[in-house]
Amino acid sequence: MGLIHVMGFAVTIHENEKARIPFAEQAYSELKRQILTNELPHGSQFLEQEIAEQLSMSRTPTREAMVRLANEGLVEVRPRHGMRVLPISPKDMAEVYGIITALESSAAGILAGMDLSEDGLQSLMKAVDDMDTALEHDDLNSWVIADYEFHRQMVVLTGSVRMLQLVDTFRDQIHRVRMTTLHMRPKPYKSNEDHRAVVAAILARDVKKARDIQRNHQEMAAKMLIKLLNENHMTHI
Repeated sequence: MGLIHVMGFAVTIHENEKARIPFAEQAYSELKRQILTNELPHGSQFLEQEIAEQLSMSRTPTREAMVRLANEGLVEVRPRHGMRVLPISPKDMAEVYGIITALESSAAGILAGMDLSEDGLQSLMKAVDDMDTALEHDDLNSWVIADYEFHRQMVVLTGSVRMLQLVDTFRDQIHRVRMTTLHMRPKPYKSNEDHRAVVAAILARDVKKARDIQRNHQEMAAKMLIKLLNENHMTHI
């Protein structure tokens, strides 16, 4: 068995499946996991050869992974200086959340205007059910995974590959902040309620309501996280 990583979370795979994953993809997934979980904290800098040795890979897939992460705004790659993990500030958070809010509120409206399949609706409801279960067991890490699944599935169901690529990129940029502040915030019961309300609006085919609920949900999340950063003098993460 082996591991790949999606949004910083470990996913178990069989070794024969791992063997089919290109080395550059494996390097990218592992480096992203280390960045999103703060194993590679912001400001840390490594030469390309150091990263390659740490990954037990050659420099070619390592370089490809570094460039891909740079394109996603997670690192800076400079010739002869290697890779530096970029921080995210409260100002960055506000900008990124503004983009995510626009995209996800649009996605909610699109779903409300679609003839969404039963499987699609069930995937959203399952994610919310999993979030409720996680809170019942005081398991915030599982809550984060279920919350991520809800938000991502909502965009996936629109069928827009470009929207999904953008949302994935920007969500990755704020993941470290969400994890760092996870135990500082109140229990996210309101978040679960908002998600159920979005699904209800989608079921009712109420485009405006679905869009408005999702926009308000994201705007409140952004305000709370930025307030936590400022109150705790966390200017860069």
